[in-house]
Amino acid sequence: MSDWRWEPHPDELLDNLPPEARTELDQLAREIVVRDSMVYLDGRDYAGPGPGLRTETRGRLMVTYLTDIRGERVVVLNVTWFG
Repeated sequence: MSDWRWEPHPDELLDNLPPEARTELDQLAREIVVRDSMVYLDGRDYAGPGPGLRTETRGRLMVTYLTDIRGERVVVLNVTWFG
């Protein structure tokens, strides 16, 4: 079982998002975590370069994030809700 997770940075990044946006973000972030955990199977032992800053969109949601491979986490840096 993977210990991968997602988290916002800074912690208060999600404070002003409506509930609908938070729900959509949680679902999308979990999918990204699953995908990245399968792509970077070495996790903490990974020695290659990271994928850099990436953006995903779904419906009215746009998320910018970094994959911290060695930390086995996805760090959400920006969330835009077009609602």
